[in-house]
Amino acid sequence: MSDSFPPLLEALARHSTDGPAPMHMPGHKRNTALAPYLAALGAAWDITEIHGFDDLHEAEGILKDSMNRAARMWGAANSFYLVNGSTCGILAGIRAAAGRGGKVILSRGCHKSVYHALELCGAMPVWLAPPVDEAFGVLVSITPEQVRAALAAHPDAKLLVLTSPTYEGVISDLAAICAAAHGAGVPVLVDEAHGAHLGLAPGWPAGAVAAGADVVVQSLHKTLPSLTQTGILHQQGNLVSAEALERQLGIFETSSPSYLLMASMDGCVDLLEHRGDELFARWQAALAAFDRAIAGLTRLRVLCHGADTPEQHPALYAHDSGKLVISTRGTALTGPGLMARLREEFAIELEMASGDWAIAMTGLGDTEETLLRLARALMVIDQSLAACPMPPAAEPLPLPPSVLPVSEALERPGEETPLADCEGRVCAEYVWAYPPGIPLIVPGERVDRTFLSCCARLTRQGVRLHSTGGGMPRVLRVLPDEPNLTKGG
Repeated sequence: MSDSFPPLLEALARHSTDGPAPMHMPGHKRNTALAPYLAALGAAWDITEIHGFDDLHEAEGILKDSMNRAARMWGAANSFYLVNGSTCGILAGIRAAAGRGGKVILSRGCHKSVYHALELCGAMPVWLAPPVDEAFGVLVSITPEQVRAALAAHPDAKLLVLTSPTYEGVISDLAAICAAAHGAGVPVLVDEAHGAHLGLAPGWPAGAVAAGADVVVQSLHKTLPSLTQTGILHQQGNLVSAEALERQLGIFETSSPSYLLMASMDGCVDLLEHRGDELFARWQAALAAFDRAIAGLTRLRVLCHGADTPEQHPALYAHDSGKLVISTRGTALTGPGLMARLREEFAIELEMASGDWAIAMTGLGDTEETLLRLARALMVIDQSLAACPMPPAAEPLPLPPSVLPVSEALERPGEETPLADCEGRVCAEYVWAYPPGIPLIVPGERVDRTFLSCCARLTRQGVRLHSTGGGMPRVLRVLPDEPNLTKGG
């Protein structure tokens, strides 16, 4: 990158000093002397759609040029900046591809935004249950065989939705899956929020665009140098048109996009164009140093890092090495306990913890020093741990029986009921173990003993359960008993 700013940021900088008097939004009027926080937040560059700065929803100038550069970088036919995060792209993509009331094949391990899209579109889900890795207890890859079987059983499906990589860095065989779906005339939407870096440099698996997915949604801010809330939607092929996506983005995305967020995306693309090879090589070198430093772990394990290899996880198609999934199984330490120790004893804040594992996210901004600091902390904690009896192999997330469509269950009046008294009742709200935001049960599914046991186990492990109404784990909103909602379904 040159010494000057990338194009959009350069234009904003010039406008902040030489632009005309702002008789338009926003109300701070670029007057950073009004309050200290405005200067700190860069309000001098915070503008609305005015002459010379294009319009995100009808881009034909500087924003269009920037998004075209992004499309070339990721290999897409069209790319659209998202200022409402990946959630906006997922909502728009599903609505554009599945329409209203369409049948959607999807992994149960999708983010809650996918479930919300199904709700808004009145879509009918066909669930794919991801296998569970016995050693770490994380959901692993959806297989092409699962997809082919679902396509054969549901020839009227309108869309296939997968998450790859998952929150834990698990990658599915997207090339084979996309080939199977396209053979049945079904488009594929991939939630690649955690994998915007995939395929941009040697050392990582190819991304979803290269695999042939029709719609790919990425969060630029998760692993790349862009501001929080920035994302991008890529489109290719003729199964989901760019025009349909643009229309839905106009519905789900704000009509007042932040130029600070868009400038950070433009800057990110520019940085990767000019220094991407150098920066990705530095990131991979830091990860390699981390691997060497944790080779001596005896109690803790890091998925596909250090002494742990992909060959030890046969149900794992591939793994994103940028995700560090740290297992505490076989020790008295829980995942939340590990997260707390790293915070309190070593001033290291992890991404999340759940049950007996925790996640450290790495990104392009990490240095070798940062990763070695984490490695040294893990070695110290590892040496303090005694072996405990290994718990039973992890169980898959429960898949309760479905009784009603999600949208119908949400429209009915529910009643708060003590969780212990809910067996056999039909759930009227979502329950998540969050993060990562994957529902344990959705509205319209019946509460069964497997679900209740799962909730009890996660609570004992220190995982916080969240529900739409906020009553978990004490109470759950369920539908009143009715003749057509008997235990027989």
